[in-house]
Amino acid sequence: MKKGLFLGLCCLCTTFFYAQEFQFINETINYGKIDKNTDGLKVFEFTNIGKAPLIIKDIKTSCDCAIPEKPERPIMPGEKATITVSYDTSKSGGFSKAITIFSNAKEARKVLKIKGYIKN
Repeated sequence: MKKGLFLGLCCLCTTFFYAQEFQFINETINYGKIDKNTDGLKVFEFTNIGKAPLIIKDIKTSCDCAIPEKPERPIMPGEKATITVSYDTSKSGGFSKAITIFSNAKEARKVLKIKGYIKN
């Protein structure tokens, strides 16, 4: 019994210490003040700083006005990758949106943000 408990604890610790993990350059992108109907494409750059492949399962946004694109293949340890977000700039005014990433990382749910102001 003690041996099984010890093995289970060792496996749990190994998973915790060697889990895949995001390291983003920026977790918030500020568009600043931009003109209406300009290019709304921005890129989040990250590195897998873990010891196992990182798999992004899904990405959800807080509105249909932001369209994210994720890497389709696993990101290997030490590898860099990007997530692109295209924001619809056809409406004037301020915006602040969340992009939620679902993955197999140590932190299974990661929230990124975009914000800015679209001028007339």
